[in-house]
Amino acid sequence: MGFRSVLSKPLAAWVNAEQNKWSSHPSKSQQKMLQILLTKGSKTLFGKDHRLATVHNYQEFKEAVPIRDYEGLKPYVEKIIAGEKDILWPGKPVYFAKTSGTTSGNKYIPITKDSVPNHINSARNALLNYVHETGKSDFLDKKLIFLSGSPILDTKGDILTGRLSGIVNHHVPTYLRSNQMPSYDTNCIEDWETKLEKIIEETLSEPMSLISGIPPWVQMYFDKIQEKTGKKIKDVFPDFSLFVYGGVNFAPYREKLFDSIGKKIDSIETYPASEGFIAYQDTQTEEGLLLLLKSGIFFEFIPADEYFDENPSRLSIDEVELNKNYALIINSNAGLWGYSIGDTVKFVSKNPYRLLVTGRIKHFISAFGEHVIGEEVEKALNYAQQQHPETKVTEFSVAPKVKVSEGLPYHEWLIAFENEPNNLESFAKDMDEHLCQLNSYYDDLISGSILRPLKITRLQTDAFQQYMKSIGKLGGQNKVPRLANDRKIADVIIQWKT
Repeated sequence: MGFRSVLSKPLAAWVNAEQNKWSSHPSKSQQKMLQILLTKGSKTLFGKDHRLATVHNYQEFKEAVPIRDYEGLKPYVEKIIAGEKDILWPGKPVYFAKTSGTTSGNKYIPITKDSVPNHINSARNALLNYVHETGKSDFLDKKLIFLSGSPILDTKGDILTGRLSGIVNHHVPTYLRSNQMPSYDTNCIEDWETKLEKIIEETLSEPMSLISGIPPWVQMYFDKIQEKTGKKIKDVFPDFSLFVYGGVNFAPYREKLFDSIGKKIDSIETYPASEGFIAYQDTQTEEGLLLLLKSGIFFEFIPADEYFDENPSRLSIDEVELNKNYALIINSNAGLWGYSIGDTVKFVSKNPYRLLVTGRIKHFISAFGEHVIGEEVEKALNYAQQQHPETKVTEFSVAPKVKVSEGLPYHEWLIAFENEPNNLESFAKDMDEHLCQLNSYYDDLISGSILRPLKITRLQTDAFQQYMKSIGKLGGQNKVPRLANDRKIADVIIQWKT
């Protein structure tokens, strides 16, 4: 047993004990966090604009600080870019995390000296929770791979700027650097396909024990290795024992990924975002991710069905209900205030508070009033795969087909199969019937002959990789939207149909 695995166990015990303290007093932890944020935030331009010095409780906070997205925050960010300080948080950010926007173009999310530990310590603590619960720590002494974006940083104004995964790469603890892969030079390669070839070259002969990344890009890594070696991943990397992932729902990828590996291994789900590290899987035995209530963020929740209302409800942690979808709002020591990150979550436990990420607030289909969300289409697909176990799905996206030459409109499912179901018509029927069970509005539209049952369009196995390559977003932390209320994506991806 190496020094990393030995030293990790007492640290893991301490992290777990501290975690139990704040997670067992959720309301108190969040109230204290709000007061810390208000004390520091009151000294900023934003604090003066929103009279934070006069705010003493959550009710007053809601009255003072409106909900906003990046467009609402942008005027303050532009002041920071222009060189001003004490705008959203005391001083200046140490980084901007650059993300792709929609109406805004690129978004520049501040990361401050105070918020860096949220990103770094949370990732560390996810692993240490696993060590504490399972007693397994040997993986720390072998090679660890993090499939991420380039660590090369530019500047915006005088602020270092890059993708979150690239920024985090600069803060990997020294004791892990010697067994971290790929090499720094390889990680700096921008072209994903070139980078992937180099990563494989570097890792094939190494004792890989932990692999981390967004599932579709990890799957691409596995596929390339199998093409080169003709072996399952377990035979290429016999020490591989832990998969760490985040960014997308793992369920649609699970079967194919574990088939590529050739054995069942432990996994840890994380919920990192450029705006903050929100939650992580703290146990191998319970559903959901532990919400990080003492990590620089005060959370608010808006019922998803009220999000677009003029005056939606804003709830603190002690007001949420189980199994209800909420839009996630954060206030943080990065200088984000009343900030909607665009995700929807659902709590599955209150003791402690654990949640599932259920989708994006703007990623839904409601072309006919059905308001189908990401969680529902993923559950419908998973159900159909259970009924047709020979089926393996590489990736999928769903869009409405409003204009049709004949018959009724429908939802078009664009699916890239690794293995197609033996009976595609029965597979589609199972998905459609399960979606009707999950969404009563959709059921009403089908039974009322407003919509016809969903239609599957088969795509080439690598269709989504080709699509992402065509828009310059292959690899890294990029994700394909699972569903949309228009056909902007669908009408491009369909060129790769079979």
